[in-house]
Amino acid sequence: MAEVNETGGESLQRREVVKALLADRGDLLVVAGLGAPAWDATEAGDHPLTFPLWGGMGGAVMIGLGLALAQPTRNVLVITGDGEMLMGLGSLATVGVTRPTNLSVVVLDNEVYGETGQQKTHTAYGVDLAATARACGFVAASVVTAHEEIAPLRAAIHAGAGPLFAQVKISSEQMPLVLPPRDGAQLKNRFREALLGAVAHTAA
Repeated sequence: MAEVNETGGESLQRREVVKALLADRGDLLVVAGLGAPAWDATEAGDHPLTFPLWGGMGGAVMIGLGLALAQPTRNVLVITGDGEMLMGLGSLATVGVTRPTNLSVVVLDNEVYGETGQQKTHTAYGVDLAATARACGFVAASVVTAHEEIAPLRAAIHAGAGPLFAQVKISSEQMPLVLPPRDGAQLKNRFREALLGAVAHTAA
């Protein structure tokens, strides 16, 4: 469901967007940025091939980039927020230089810092993250504002013709917490085992 924002455009419901992007995900590798994107990914279905961040604000894209380079035959999706992305803008330049075709970055942009009191982020004042990604060398970068744009975005993520960037305008509505496991070592180990197998995990 879309809502009308203050500027008269549409803003989507974050959990509907994430559920649609992760539907029938197959072997997609997912990095979920700290805070609400991690809760959204968990609400869509806690999964061993999802790595939710509990800290390290600004690092989600670089973790996704590392995965994409290490696993070139697997598609990697980073789902993060506008505040987290603004803290890690330099990572977009690094992605643009390395140009992994199997990496997609989706920014859920509600134009506020939802975890610290709904203070406005720079995107509320016109900062265009998609234009930044395009200037950094992403093959495709877009601003998504309508529900009918989500299915083509999901298809593009699975097509592996990136690097791909999407700035999805979502409502600033706060959702109930749906928390992933809190143990960072557990999250790392289950992700590694799901990706590389139990033998590789034990050997490491």
